[in-house]
Amino acid sequence: MSTKRQTRNQQVIKETRNLAIWTGAWTLTMALANFGHVFLWDKYVGLTIAAIVINVLLGVGMILANIRHLKALDEMHRKVAMDAMGVSLGVAVVGGLAYSNLDVTNVISYDAEISHLVVLIGLTYIMSTVVGNLRYR
Repeated sequence: MSTKRQTRNQQVIKETRNLAIWTGAWTLTMALANFGHVFLWDKYVGLTIAAIVINVLLGVGMILANIRHLKALDEMHRKVAMDAMGVSLGVAVVGGLAYSNLDVTNVISYDAEISHLVVLIGLTYIMSTVVGNLRYR
């Protein structure tokens, strides 16, 4: 393997690890923001706001880490990732609005929850990435 290729692979590994750390930190602060007021600080609004602000700041860090990760990928992997993101965005907008309409018009008997949409986006991204990688083998 050439030195240039090794350097690129090392950069991808570094940026993937960095993205995982930022994503993990963001996920933990999301849990803290959602459950801290129930289990840790008994509905103290100041701490809840602080947890949400920290979560947003870590979310910005996660977005920047994602951008750095994409820049480290080679052209094919970047295309697969971007295609998967495009499909996920489309499914999120179309599916999310349809889901909201089902709730607003009382076609479904429960409230449409954002967590359901987040799961749909995640599953769509994973499936799109797998299909994209299989397509370019």
